[in-house]
Amino acid sequence: MVLNGIKAVFFDLDNTLIDTSGASKKAMEKVFKLLIDKSHFSEEEAGTICNNFQTKLLHEDFDSSKMTIDDLRVSHFETSMQDIRSGDHRDLAKECYNLWKTIRLQLMTLPESTKNMLRELRKSASLVLLTNGNRQVQREKIEACGVSPYFDAVVVGGEHAEEKPAPSIFLHCCELVQVKPEDCVMVGDNLDTDILGGLNAGLKATIWLNKNPHLNSDPKPAPHYVINCITRLPEVLQNLQ
Repeated sequence: MVLNGIKAVFFDLDNTLIDTSGASKKAMEKVFKLLIDKSHFSEEEAGTICNNFQTKLLHEDFDSSKMTIDDLRVSHFETSMQDIRSGDHRDLAKECYNLWKTIRLQLMTLPESTKNMLRELRKSASLVLLTNGNRQVQREKIEACGVSPYFDAVVVGGEHAEEKPAPSIFLHCCELVQVKPEDCVMVGDNLDTDILGGLNAGLKATIWLNKNPHLNSDPKPAPHYVINCITRLPEVLQNLQ
């Protein structure tokens, strides 16, 4: 595969290579059922608990010196339950969290079509997995989906001083595979981290994976290219100027 001077391709993980959102949704459906069947919460109450948990995930303020990420997320469920009904919900919160986490990780799989694409690309360029997030959480996902063997380097933002979109972490990736930023491409689904970061770091190109093109026809910041399926990437790379 001829890639027109591209020496490295950086990939995001969540909702780019694996369907994190889909796995989370299906796992939460199991929790919803558990709350109704085991604890007699109504459907409305169970829905509120699940929604509140997901909201708390989006606004986590995690201090590893005070607790583990697992303990924090158990507390998300516990406080969400207490908002609905007073009492000691610690054991149920643990059960809900463990169920959600287990099912979620089980569903985080790397499609065969994506594996084949990565194998072919790696014949022509170095591949780097660059993902934001808590070290433990992201490493568990990486292990669950078995993505590491397809990459020359794996970089987790939570293990560094800065995450995407900071240029420093992109430059770190360049150093790992010994390439210049202008010879690299960033591929991801998030405009604010993947695309902005790639632009800030001076990469050759940014490629935005937008699975719902009708929802955002004028993205900001503007990526160099847009694809609606990750397996369309090689076509773009081969024609990239």
